[in-house]
Amino acid sequence: MSQRSVPSRRFISLRTKFVVFISLIIFAVGSSLSWYFVTQRRELMTNTLINTGSLLAKNLAHNSRYGLFTEDQVLLGQFIGGVMEVREVVYVIITGPEGRPLAASSKGKLTGETSLARSQTAPLYPAPALARVLYEAVSSEPVIAPFTVTGVKTREERGSRGKAGEFIVPVMTGGEQVYDFAVPVMRRGPPQPLGPELEPTAETPSKVYGVVQVGLTGALMQQALTTVIWNAALITVLIILGGIAATIVLAGRIITPLRSLAGVASRVAQGDLTASVEPSTRDEVGQLTGIFNEMTQSLKDRDLAISSQIQTIRKQVQELTALNQAGAAITSTLDLDRLLTTVLHLLVEKLGFARAILMLYDGEQGLAFGVRTVGVPEGVEQAAGDVEIPIQDDGSIHAEVLLHGKAFLIQDIATVADRMYPLFYTLSRHVGVTSYVVSPLKSKERILGFVAADRGPQTCAQEDLDLLMTIASHIAVAIDNARAYNQLEQLTGTLERRVRERTQELQSANEKLQELDRLKSAFVSMVSHELRTPMTSIKGYVENMLDGLAGAVTEKQAHYLMRVKHNVERLTRMINELLDLSRIEAGAVELHLGPVSIRELVDEAVEVFQRNAREKSVALGAHHAEVLPGIQGDRDKLLQVLTNLIQNAVKFTPSGGTVRVESRLREDQFVEVAVADTGYGIPPHEIDKVFGKFYRGESVPAESRGAGLGLAISKNLVELHGGRIGVTSTTGVGSRFFFTVPIPRA
Repeated sequence: MSQRSVPSRRFISLRTKFVVFISLIIFAVGSSLSWYFVTQRRELMTNTLINTGSLLAKNLAHNSRYGLFTEDQVLLGQFIGGVMEVREVVYVIITGPEGRPLAASSKGKLTGETSLARSQTAPLYPAPALARVLYEAVSSEPVIAPFTVTGVKTREERGSRGKAGEFIVPVMTGGEQVYDFAVPVMRRGPPQPLGPELEPTAETPSKVYGVVQVGLTGALMQQALTTVIWNAALITVLIILGGIAATIVLAGRIITPLRSLAGVASRVAQGDLTASVEPSTRDEVGQLTGIFNEMTQSLKDRDLAISSQIQTIRKQVQELTALNQAGAAITSTLDLDRLLTTVLHLLVEKLGFARAILMLYDGEQGLAFGVRTVGVPEGVEQAAGDVEIPIQDDGSIHAEVLLHGKAFLIQDIATVADRMYPLFYTLSRHVGVTSYVVSPLKSKERILGFVAADRGPQTCAQEDLDLLMTIASHIAVAIDNARAYNQLEQLTGTLERRVRERTQELQSANEKLQELDRLKSAFVSMVSHELRTPMTSIKGYVENMLDGLAGAVTEKQAHYLMRVKHNVERLTRMINELLDLSRIEAGAVELHLGPVSIRELVDEAVEVFQRNAREKSVALGAHHAEVLPGIQGDRDKLLQVLTNLIQNAVKFTPSGGTVRVESRLREDQFVEVAVADTGYGIPPHEIDKVFGKFYRGESVPAESRGAGLGLAISKNLVELHGGRIGVTSTTGVGSRFFFTVPIPRA
C-alpha cells in the first residue's frame, strides 16, 4: 500500500472554535438578560420612589390645608414630622401666601459620596424659585390637581411643567439625586354677583394659597440598584463561567474521540492498517468510530487479498513467461533433441520444479524409449538413459498415461510403488522424490510420450498438474512438428530428385514440340504457297466462264460458278491468313513506320465496305473526335486490322442493323479506334476466346464462320504497334471491338 505524508499546517482546532462560539453565545445571552433585568429593576425602583413621593406630597397637602390657611405652625410641624419619618424623605417645606415659608424640616446633606449618613448642620432645601413657578401659573382654587413625576439628572434645574396642576422637579446636590414633589394648595376667590336669572355671570377664579414641597432622595435607590447590578453581574459571570466550563467539558467529550479518530485515520493513510480506536461513547461519534474500525478492518482484509492476488499474479506471470519461452524454444528449432532439453530446463529453472523427466513412445511398436532427465545426478541420468519399457495394458502408471492418455497427481509415491516401473521407482527413491505429477504428450489424438516433474520435499498440488499439462501440450505439438519436418525433408529430397527428372523429360519434350512447331509452320507456309497458284488459276477460269469466254452458260450453271468463285475467294483469304500468321509467329513481320492519319485511315476503310453494307441493308458510318493527333505506325498493317474488324461487323450484323466506326483521343495518350455493331453479340463465356487462333464462335451461323484467324492476326499486329485490342459485348444487343495506338512522344 502506498504511503503519503500529509503536510502539517497550523490551524484553529475544532475544539477552540466550538468553545469560543458557545462562549460568545453564553456571554451575549447572559449580558442581555442582566442588562434587561437591571433596566427593569431601575424602572421599578424609580416608579416606586415616584409613587411614594407623590402620595406623601398629596396627603401632606391635603392634611395641612387647614393649618396652611390658619398659618398654624405647630400643626404644620406635626404633619411635617410625620412625613420626615419616611426614610427616603430628606426635607419638607410648606410655603404660605406670596411664598412665605410657614414650616420646614431637613435631614441635612450627605456627609460623603458613598455614605448615607447626613449632617444636621448642613440642611438641604430646594431653591425658592421652584415654588414661585406654581404661584405664577395656577389659579387660587384650593384643590389638589392630579400630577405625574419625571426625574432629570441636572444640577439645580428649574421645574418642568406637564398638565395643569403637575409639577415635579429633581434637585442635584453634591452628586445626590433628590426628587422634589411640589403640590399647590388652591383656594377659591369670593363669589360673583348674581344675574337677572339668579345664576353667576362668570366662573369663580381660583388661586394658589400655598405650596407643599416634599424632597425624596435617590441615594437609597441608587445603592440598592448598585447592589442589584453587582449581584446580576456576579450571577452573569458565574453563568458564563459555568457555561464555558460545561462547553469545554462537552467539547472535550465530543472532540477528543474525533481527535483520536483523526490520529488513527492519519496512521491508516500512511499505511498502518493495524491502527484502531475504541469507542468511548454511544452517540453518533461512537457510531462513527465503530464504522471507522470496520472500514479499517475491511481495508486490512482487502490489502491482504490484494497482496495474495499479487503473489498469485506474479506466479502466473512467471508461469506465462516460462510458457512463452517454451513456445519461443518450440518455434525456434526443429531439432528434437535440442528442443526437449530446452523445455525440460525451463521446467526446472523457471517454474520451480526440482526434477523433470521426459520419455518418448512408439505406438506401433508399443515401446517407451528415449529418456531425458534434468535435475538428477549424472549416474542416475546414465542409468535411466538407455531404458526401454514395453507398454502393455496392465494397469501400471505408464500404461494409463501412454495408452489411455491420463494425467496423474501422485501426492505420495509410496501409494503407487506397485504400479511404477521398478527401475524408475528405485531411482525416484534414490534422488528423494516423494510426490510428482505426470502428463501424456498428446497431439492430434496420438500419444507421443509423457513428461513428469516433482518439487523436491514439497508436495505437488493440482495447479502443478495443470501447469505441466499445458507445457505437455506444447511439447507434444513440437515433437509432432519436428517429426513432420523430418519427414518433409525426406519427402522434399525425393521430390527434388523427381522434379529434376521430370524437368529433363519436359525439356526434351519441349524441344521436340518446338521442332514440330517449326516443321508445322514450314509445312503450312509451303502448302499455302503451293495452294495460292492453283487457287488463282481456278478463280481465273471461273471468271472467264462467267464472262462467256468458254461459251454461253445457263442460269443454273452461272449460279454454280458463282458459288465456286465465292468459295475460292474464301479459301484464298484463309490461305493468306495462314501465311500472315506463320510470318508473325516466325517473327518475320516487320513494321514500316510512318506518319498515319487515323481520320483518313478510318474513312478509307469505311468507304471500301459501303457497297457490302448497302447490299445487306446495314448502315455503316464513321465518327471522329474534334481533336485527333497523328500517330506513327505501319499504315498497311493498321488498315488490315481495321478492315478485319469492319468486315466482321458487317458480316455478323443482320439487315437493318448499324455499324459505327469511332475514333477518339484517350486521357492516357493513346488514340482509340472502335467498331460497334448491333449484331448477334458474343456470349460472356466466349469473350476471352475470340482472339485465339482458329476460334469460331458457337453462336455464329455456319455460313458466316471463317477460319478463326482474323482476330488473332489483328491482335498480334496491334501489339506490335505497342497498343492493345479488346471487346465488350452483350448477347442480342451487339459488340464493340476497339484497339489503341500510342501517340509519339515529343
